Amino acid sequence: MTPLSRARLIAILAPALLLGGALASQYVFGLHPCEMCMWQRWAHLAAIVFALLAIATRARLSTSATLTALAALAIAVSGGIGAFHAGVEYGWWEGLTACSTTPVGGSAADILNSIMATPLTRCDVAPWSLFGISLAGYNAILSLAAAIATFALLAKVRRPA
Repeated sequence: MTPLSRARLIAILAPALLLGGALASQYVFGLHPCEMCMWQRWAHLAAIVFALLAIATRARLSTSATLTALAALAIAVSGGIGAFHAGVEYGWWEGLTACSTTPVGGSAADILNSIMATPLTRCDVAPWSLFGISLAGYNAILSLAAAIATFALLAKVRRPA
């Protein structure tokens, strides 16, 4: 397997698994995302799109490598947001937002009931942690590691002269 193939594999698997984990934590375990959680998800979604395009253009080395680099950059952005978010959760600094809400249900016709039924999800409180690391912290660690690995593999790709 070539370095570019491995880079593309990391660039598709890392955000897909992290986004899948985030969705499972929401829909299976009831951990509703805050606004900063959503920002991390958007970056992973962008990474998935770039990685899919890189895979689709694998016959064109330069294009595929560029798209893989964009995917790695999006993964790194999610990791950076995750690191910032974890710092807010740990009280190291103040966040950009105080809290956010995620709709749980209700009809479009009855906005007030929908708002009242929506759980308040604060960005400065970690709803879950393992070994003292929150979901945002794990996203930061895993995303930044995946981005670094992808960029390291891309550095080994030989471009045609």
